[in-house]
Amino acid sequence: MSGIGIGQRPQNRRQKAVKLLWIGIWLAYLSAPVSDLLHGGHSDGVRVLGWIGLVAFVAWYFALIFRTGRGETNGVVLGSVAVLATQSTVLSLTLGREWLVLFVYVAISSGAALPFHLARWTIPAVSALLTGVALAVPGGTSYLAGLLFPALLGGFSMTGIRELVRTTLELREARATVAQLAANEERLRLARDLHDLLGHSLSLITLKSELAGRMLPDHPDKAAQEVADIEHVSRQALVDVREAVSGYRRPRLSAELAGAQVALTTAGITVDLPPAEPDLTDVPEDSETALAWALREAVTNVVRHSGAHRCTVELLRRQTLDGPVLELSVEDNGSGSPGSSPGHGLTGLTERLEKAGGSLEAGRVGHGFRLVARAPADRTTDVGSGT
Repeated sequence: MSGIGIGQRPQNRRQKAVKLLWIGIWLAYLSAPVSDLLHGGHSDGVRVLGWIGLVAFVAWYFALIFRTGRGETNGVVLGSVAVLATQSTVLSLTLGREWLVLFVYVAISSGAALPFHLARWTIPAVSALLTGVALAVPGGTSYLAGLLFPALLGGFSMTGIRELVRTTLELREARATVAQLAANEERLRLARDLHDLLGHSLSLITLKSELAGRMLPDHPDKAAQEVADIEHVSRQALVDVREAVSGYRRPRLSAELAGAQVALTTAGITVDLPPAEPDLTDVPEDSETALAWALREAVTNVVRHSGAHRCTVELLRRQTLDGPVLELSVEDNGSGSPGSSPGHGLTGLTERLEKAGGSLEAGRVGHGFRLVARAPADRTTDVGSGT
């Protein structure tokens, strides 16, 4: 990269050279002091001291401007500005009015290196010092009008550039943060999807494998059917994982209800499902997706952890103060359901439902475990919760 973006520090020698060049261009206005040293009729000793003073001023100015924004404290910067102002005063009083131009550089460096709440005082202070020295130097008043305005304008212009640089840096940091959050959100989505997909599918494969093993000696034909079902489930799981990775996986309640029937029946659990196909005409897609994931996770937990003999699934529409909601309830009569500490699955479900504007309740009831998921049932409803 040949250039340097606003707010970017030089990363290599070429970029450092470019920055030095841009800073060095403005040193052309030092032609008056240089001309005075060459043609001002000073003695050799004064010329040597003048050159030493000018080189020291330029070196200090370069060090201050080049390192602007690298974390120096305001006290260090104020001290550097004070050194430049002292050098300008001494050189102007000893060598003449041609050296008053140094105060313009002091004002500009003050605006570039200090935050505005300090620069708004230091720039007028440098201008006032310029005025005082010009009045004390023979013929200095003739230079004052041509230097005072550039000092004020240049100094305050640099405060604006400094704020532009600061804002650009903040925008870059914010953009990097947004990109990081987006990546984290995508990883979280993928982790939730894979947990829900593989947990359910692998549980079903395990159950059918155990059932096929028990059937194999006496009922090989039935065992073969179970193996065929295992193949179907594994192929579907592979499709689901691919869709989840690509971001297109959106489970449907009707399909999950049918899958719940298969999984619970295979596990030897009596299941009561809604008697009719659910009417999801006005239900937002995000709500249906979140409830479908909730049903899958709940059924997986019943099969794997509950030790239940019966499971009841209900899907109801309810009217709340916040508008209509679709409520999914999954209740079992087992004793091994998750306790008060939610696992990754329930935590992921809570995040899914909250993102869709819904809510999740889960806990022990009587002699079993009950999960209730709610989501808005109207596309104009923002949040649906409660009963």
